[in-house]
Amino acid sequence: MPQYTPPLRDMQFVLHELLHVTDELKVLPRHAEVDADTINAVLEEGGKFCAEVLAPLNQTGDAEGCTLDRETHAVRTPKGFKEAYAKFVEGGWPSLSSDPTFGGQGLPHVVNQCFYEMLNSANQAWTMYPGLAHGAYECLHAHGTPEQKTLYLPKLVSGQWIGTMCLTESHCGTDLGLLRSKAEPQPDGSYKITGSKIFISGGENDLAENIVHLVLARLPDAPTGSKGISLFVVPKFLPKADGSIGDRNPIFCTGLEHKMGINASATAQIALDGATGWLVGEPNKGLPAMFVMMNAARIGVGMQGLGLTQVAYQNAVAYAKDRLQMRSLSGPKAPDKPADPIIVHPDVRKMLLTARAYAEGGRALAMFTTLQIDKALSSDDEDERKQSEDLVALLTPIVKAFLTDNAWISTSHCQQVFGGHGYIKEWGMEQFVRDSRINMIYEGTNTIQSLDLLGRKVLGDNGAKLKKFGRLVSTFIEDEGTNEAMQEFVNPLADLGDKVTKLTTELGMKAFGNADEVGAAAVDYLRVCGHLVYGYFFARMAKVALEKQSSGDPFYTAKLATARFYFAKLLPETAGLIRSARAGLKPLMEMDEALF
Repeated sequence: MPQYTPPLRDMQFVLHELLHVTDELKVLPRHAEVDADTINAVLEEGGKFCAEVLAPLNQTGDAEGCTLDRETHAVRTPKGFKEAYAKFVEGGWPSLSSDPTFGGQGLPHVVNQCFYEMLNSANQAWTMYPGLAHGAYECLHAHGTPEQKTLYLPKLVSGQWIGTMCLTESHCGTDLGLLRSKAEPQPDGSYKITGSKIFISGGENDLAENIVHLVLARLPDAPTGSKGISLFVVPKFLPKADGSIGDRNPIFCTGLEHKMGINASATAQIALDGATGWLVGEPNKGLPAMFVMMNAARIGVGMQGLGLTQVAYQNAVAYAKDRLQMRSLSGPKAPDKPADPIIVHPDVRKMLLTARAYAEGGRALAMFTTLQIDKALSSDDEDERKQSEDLVALLTPIVKAFLTDNAWISTSHCQQVFGGHGYIKEWGMEQFVRDSRINMIYEGTNTIQSLDLLGRKVLGDNGAKLKKFGRLVSTFIEDEGTNEAMQEFVNPLADLGDKVTKLTTELGMKAFGNADEVGAAAVDYLRVCGHLVYGYFFARMAKVALEKQSSGDPFYTAKLATARFYFAKLLPETAGLIRSARAGLKPLMEMDEALF
């Protein structure tokens, strides 16, 4: 069975030595009292929960899956899941970063995000249940009426109730403008909602006493397309005035999807037969309101990729140190044994270091992005809020797509380290591969994220958001330009920054002539930008490691070696990606459809 050890030392490095989060937080009134000891203590306890309670349920949950009773429409989650959720609630974990007004602990989002990385490493399928509940909380917190907040938020914050988002229908995936679910207004101000939804994660489960569904539907007079979508809160059980649960609402699970991964997450088909719901936000403005939850979910999916990268790496390293196979080409490294451990072989090390680098780079990016969320929500400085909001907008599609692409690469590499044993269930690696593949698809496929990045976040404002991140890079390069020890990191970073600027300008000019040029280049472009971001953080991490390597702590030696590997072996991928992006639309479109 695979093992998991929370990467607390690297988290502490990113939080305290790279990002200096307590310095950043103490100027934010709501987080001014948060100190490093508090953060470290919370993450240490959270790591214990993940390693001791959740990780042992990952393989058994995958094997058992969820079960639907078609007569009652009830779903049973795998053995141990409900008990683990009860411990999660008892420990106060659902409330970690929630508003104290509604019973939350009010800790920074960046602390909660570290916790969710560990949850995802331990058991991604289980983590999707409370993860979606937190997204429902964020949406209602931002757009709910005072009455809705009073009724729903304390229950979601405590974990007594859980949440979902019901978007997709069988005929429309990403193109929500095609959805058909209808909402009929009632005299009492409520709505009767009818329709069907598919691919609803956690759409029915037995973990909590009530499920708060956030449902997209159309009002009778709604305009066509995405501008005619409204958002409704539709509880499984109708709440009474005192907050207790009342009658069953006719929103039912009619089927569970049989998937290649995350089998313990109930991916439900949902039927609404005149279910009672209440409008959230303004009529026909449901999509912008839902995007609060969707953007949180996109960062959350990136964290799923990061979590799987980390746990796969840990287990592959342990196997590579133990597995004896052949001799090193340069001579025996373990002459007292019949063969050398496979970690001595260069390509095994390349696979391991790829996963390690993608985990460490992803952790730095994810924590930086979440820190910007804290600043955007809490800063008293309007300019700082705007700066942070723009950085979050720019980096969200990169967090979602680059981290999950890298997780697919990393988990596949780590499975390869196991050789034939990588296909055997008891080792756990094939589950990590299966689970990681879905993360590239849902919450907007990675192609959609790429179109969002290039088309909306970069070209949509003539590069203003990109330039804000670019200034962080250029300032760092200027500061380290005369530091001889940093040239191996600064020079390739500066070179890539110049190339991204030129590529962006070139693609913008092409897009003026034909908008499909954006679609032709977007996936390559996002990956290039992902490497620019990782390069920036690896250069900063290398700077810290260089300054502290004289301490004798092997952590800094390893950090420096990982940074050097990243710049030598992974960053050069950008050369081919830039060439591919510049190849443009013609090679994709010149073949007649009939010839496919």
